[in-house]
Amino acid sequence: MLSFTPRLVAHSLISAANLNLTLSYADRIPQDLPTIVVSNHRSFLDAPILIQAFPYSLRIACHHYMGQTPLVRELVNSLGCFPLAQTSQRQRQFLSQASNLLTSRQWVGLFPEGTKPMIEPTAPHEISEFQRGFAHLAWKTPVPSLAVLPVAIASLSETTLPTIPIHWLKKFDQEEPFFQRQGFHPMLIYHRVQVLIGRPYLIDVNKKQQYKGKQAKKLATDLTQYCQNQITELLQEGCF
Repeated sequence: MLSFTPRLVAHSLISAANLNLTLSYADRIPQDLPTIVVSNHRSFLDAPILIQAFPYSLRIACHHYMGQTPLVRELVNSLGCFPLAQTSQRQRQFLSQASNLLTSRQWVGLFPEGTKPMIEPTAPHEISEFQRGFAHLAWKTPVPSLAVLPVAIASLSETTLPTIPIHWLKKFDQEEPFFQRQGFHPMLIYHRVQVLIGRPYLIDVNKKQQYKGKQAKKLATDLTQYCQNQITELLQEGCF
C-alpha cells in the first residue's frame, strides 16, 4: 500500500502546480542537529516547497483557521503541519508543541511574517516585519544545541488569482483581524522558484546561559533581525 508521507504530498502539490524549483546553497543545511527553519511567506505552496527542500522531517506551524477549515484541515494534516491555537492561547501552545518537536530531533518550520502577506500580497523581493516568537523558541528549547536556518523563497514567475471572500474565514477564526476585510482571498501560484539557504545561526549550551533577564529580549531581537536581514539579502539575490 502506498504511504502518503508529507514529502510525497508536498511533491504531488509541486508537480500539480507545474512548479520549476531550484535549490541554492544546500551545503549550508545543518547536519544531525535540531533546526528551526525560518522563511518568508507569500503562497500556500511555501510549506510544500520547504518540506520538499530538506531531507529531514519538517513540521511547519500554520494559521489556526487551517486546522478548522474542511479540506484545508485535511491538507495541512497530510503535510505534517501543526495549526496554531487561537490568539489567547497561541504563544504558550506554540512554544510547548514546537519545543517538544525539536527535543525529539524533528525540524520545525515557521513563517514569522504571519498572516499579513497572504492577505496583502507583497512583491517577490519584499518581506514584512518578523514576529519574535521563533527566536524565543530557539533560546528556550531545552536541547544542548540547535540551529536557526533562514531560508528565502524567491519567486521568478507567478500568477495571483482571487478565491473565496476573505470574511468567510471569520467562521473559522473570529480573532484574526485580517478576516474582517472585504474582498477576495488571493491565491498566489508560483511557476518558477529559487530556494536560497541562508547561513545558520547556531545556539549551544554556553550561549543559552546568556538568555536571562533583560538580555533575553535583546538576544531574541538580535536573532530575529539576523534572520530578516539574511532573507532580505537572499531575496535580492534570487529575485533579480
